[in-house]
Amino acid sequence: MGRAFEFRKDRKLKRWDKMSKAFTRIGKEIAIAAKAGGPEPDTNPRLRAAIANAKGVNMPKDRIEGAIKRATSKDEKDYEETLFEGKGPHGVALMVECATDNNVRTVANIRNHFNKKGGVLGNSGSLAFMFDRKGIFMLPLEGLNIEEMELELIDAGADDFKLHEDAFEVIVPFTEFGAMQKALEERNIEPTSSELLRIPSTLVELSDEQMEEVYALIERLEEDDDVQNVYHNMIEE
Repeated sequence: MGRAFEFRKDRKLKRWDKMSKAFTRIGKEIAIAAKAGGPEPDTNPRLRAAIANAKGVNMPKDRIEGAIKRATSKDEKDYEETLFEGKGPHGVALMVECATDNNVRTVANIRNHFNKKGGVLGNSGSLAFMFDRKGIFMLPLEGLNIEEMELELIDAGADDFKLHEDAFEVIVPFTEFGAMQKALEERNIEPTSSELLRIPSTLVELSDEQMEEVYALIERLEEDDDVQNVYHNMIEE
């Protein structure tokens, strides 16, 4: 299947194996949500979504509760959400979402990662137009009537769907994320995950060797504790 496929597979396995990294990332999501909208999931949609994602990766209940408690503590540092835009090797566009309690440190680290792996950190707004921000909801298939659900969720703001072996993916514009979350709750449907992603509007095709160079930068970025998500515009099929 090619060297790039094997490299991607190995990279994903490494990420899936690092549960502590996943817990740290989602713990920050929970803390940011609780700080912004309060510690009660019933009145804080963003916190409900973060808790659902935590359960999706089997994050222990005490760690979820601990993240919420720390977020409401006066002694806890606030996390700042920041977005970095840059070019990787061969002109690949990269969007790097971070959550940090020390922005000076994070800026220096992100710039260093780009420089070390043949990339260039860009200015704010230089590449954001190349990505569409979308809400992604993954629904369990059990007991789901796909045709009926599509019709109902289109009315709730969905603009695309994808059927997977183990889940039904619902895609909505960024502005409709909250409305879709409410629509699913009204139907007693609990997503296995829900998140906001940045989907590239234009894609670039690289050779296997070129893709490996880009993945080396992405992997380095993902290993940084301040990095939450990394998006790119390479064709991966």
